[in-house]
Amino acid sequence: MRSIFTLLISALISVLALPALAQGYRIQSGDTLRVEVLEDESLNRDILVAPDGQINVPLAGTIRAGGRTVEQVRSDLTELLAPNFASTPNVFVSLGALNVPIPPLPDETIYVYVIGEAGSPGRHAPVRGTTLMQFFGEMGGFSRFAATKRIMLRRTDSAGKETVYQFDYDAMLDGTGTGGSTRLADGDVIVIPQRRLFE
Repeated sequence: MRSIFTLLISALISVLALPALAQGYRIQSGDTLRVEVLEDESLNRDILVAPDGQINVPLAGTIRAGGRTVEQVRSDLTELLAPNFASTPNVFVSLGALNVPIPPLPDETIYVYVIGEAGSPGRHAPVRGTTLMQFFGEMGGFSRFAATKRIMLRRTDSAGKETVYQFDYDAMLDGTGTGGSTRLADGDVIVIPQRRLFE
């Protein structure tokens, strides 16, 4: 009886999953992926797909997600993470949020994007005038893999020219660093890289 019940449940799950698989959705820049690793919860995170279509996952490195299916990304992640575990890990990848048209914002708010080792990566809408230091709190801090001494702020002006600024969060905390009072602008991208092996 139990085996019949298990078979029916498996069949139902397969039927429910078919529409999602049939869609064959291709991941785009700006989408958010939810990555979960059953054997190591510290790797669980929401990851924003960068403008170049790449994502970065601790222990796996950078892989291409743009233009590919969720299953293809899951397969690559499983293969890259496998050497870090005694047996092949159970990796799950799902779509968190799609890159949908951005609605207009009230004048008092802006859009800021966070990529990498943040507590809450993705698109945020802070109040205009928010400083970099204030925003670190709003984005949920950093993951344990964050290279907090090499945080980058990428800003593009109205002419399309991009300028990259680098900040040392640790120095800001002890009062020796500068830049914490930098006011964020609409469209700013904050990149928090992954810590190197002995960093």
